[in-house]
Amino acid sequence: MQSRKIPATIVTGFLGSGKTTLLRHLLQNAQGRRIAVIVNEFGELGIDGELLRGCGIGCDETGAPDGQLFELANGCLCCTVQEEFAPVMEQLAARRDQIDHLVIETSGLALPKPLVQAFQWPALRNAFTVDAVITVVDAPAVAAGRFADDPLAVDVQRRADENLDHDSPLSELFEDQLATADLVVVHKTDGLDAATLAGVEAVIRAETATGVKLVHAQHGRIDLGVLLGMERAVEDAIDQRKTHHDEEEDHDHDAFDSVSVTLQVPDRGRLLAALQSLVERHEIYRAKGFVALPGAAMRLVVQGVGTRFDSYFDRPWRADEARQTRLVLIGAGLDAAALQAELDAALGVAAVA
Repeated sequence: MQSRKIPATIVTGFLGSGKTTLLRHLLQNAQGRRIAVIVNEFGELGIDGELLRGCGIGCDETGAPDGQLFELANGCLCCTVQEEFAPVMEQLAARRDQIDHLVIETSGLALPKPLVQAFQWPALRNAFTVDAVITVVDAPAVAAGRFADDPLAVDVQRRADENLDHDSPLSELFEDQLATADLVVVHKTDGLDAATLAGVEAVIRAETATGVKLVHAQHGRIDLGVLLGMERAVEDAIDQRKTHHDEEEDHDHDAFDSVSVTLQVPDRGRLLAALQSLVERHEIYRAKGFVALPGAAMRLVVQGVGTRFDSYFDRPWRADEARQTRLVLIGAGLDAAALQAELDAALGVAAVA
């Protein structure tokens, strides 16, 4: 067993595409497979890792065997592969007889190519092989023109709707994630008509290699047989997959800001209205966090992309944790103090210290 390589699937995709939802479904339907997970989070709160720990399938932080769930919260994997990533992989390699598959969920801001190239290192190549790179795409966002190839069309979208993501590095990142894909999950397709979906697929296929398959999904529901076991050995082919950032030595995230706000929330509707108004005035691409509502025993999860916000109760508050509302806002040119003040004013409560 010590000579067997652990197949690793890298799940990438833009902010809010549904990577964590897909991963949760994968873990809940593992069908006996022993799956190790590395979750990466951009921002100071490990929101996605917390959601996974609370999924009720044995990956709770206190109940899981040491090392079952790794969460790297200090930046993108592609920026930290020579720091925390290598020791984590060494631990997994030492336990290869206990692992059937490794899944790495990258940050929404991570370039997948440098991460795959890390598997060319002798220490990793001897123990792992990249089974496939899976890119998750937010179909409604693509349908709205956020990542169109035609820059004139993007300008039209900019003039028509101030809330669209129109920072050029974001479009290049989207294209790079598609250029490295072995499989594209076209996510959130429910509600899109055939003509709209065909347009989304045309945008995607313009950036993917010949032969890359597209699969449609809602709520992360895809058979594991489609996601795992592709046996592409991507580490051997990744250098031939051309991306916008091939000549860069470092992946610079200076164009992105991640700020945290702590709030007092009187009710859910008022919070969602305040957030929707906030993203209309600021370049905010993503918002997510946990909310404490007055009199509610359950914790509310809030996630938003652009002006689209979802919220749901995921579990009761634990006795040993503070019941407070903390949100992470990811975007460009963000002023934490100004955003905090605007939200406090919109919610009609005093600022939280």
